[in-house]
Amino acid sequence: MSNHTYKIIEITGTSPESMQQAVENAIATTSKSVRNMRWFEVTDTRGQIVDGAVGHWQVTLKVGFTIED
Repeated sequence: MSNHTYKIIEITGTSPESMQQAVENAIATTSKSVRNMRWFEVTDTRGQIVDGAVGHWQVTLKVGFTIED
């Protein structure tokens, strides 16, 4: 097994549908410019209230990716 070095970045995804969709949106968008993403950790969840209901989800993630040799 080879040794790995990881870099961690923080990103925030949004969705009017759900927390899961906010996570998926964040990862999908970030994967367009960041290679070798390996894991994520949800660090914060927020939402917007509109007319007494959830209007929008906002989820902040730490994302780990391997550094290329």
